[in-house]
Amino acid sequence: MPSVERTFTVQRPLEEVVEYLADFSHAEEWDPGTKTCTRTDGLPLAVGARWHNVSEFLGRETELEYRLERWEPDHLVFVGENTTATSTDDLTFTAPTPQTTEIRYHADFDFHGLAALAGPLLKPALATLADETEEQMTRTLERR
Repeated sequence: MPSVERTFTVQRPLEEVVEYLADFSHAEEWDPGTKTCTRTDGLPLAVGARWHNVSEFLGRETELEYRLERWEPDHLVFVGENTTATSTDDLTFTAPTPQTTEIRYHADFDFHGLAALAGPLLKPALATLADETEEQMTRTLERR
């Protein structure tokens, strides 16, 4: 199962960062691979909330159903699934100062069936995507 991790600091207060990232529909703004991300449950934002995500990776479009698995003041976990993969985005937050937030972004990709054979080969592309995600998330959060 390939995974990537990045730790970086943004010039925004922790509470504001967590509140913004807890709504996964904002992935359209901070995730370079996301084309659309739409709430599907119509309920108040809470653990269990669901989104339909359409992303592009290596020139191929893929759709995943995401759910918010964990929401704490310093920790968010989203799990996205389809028939070929399960993607887990695990974000933890600390506040070095009242106006800055350190984000640890860890993503696991568990490929199923024949797609599992390609998993190890995708590690370099996933690392590039993680770098792009760090850059875009930082820009998006600091523009807010």
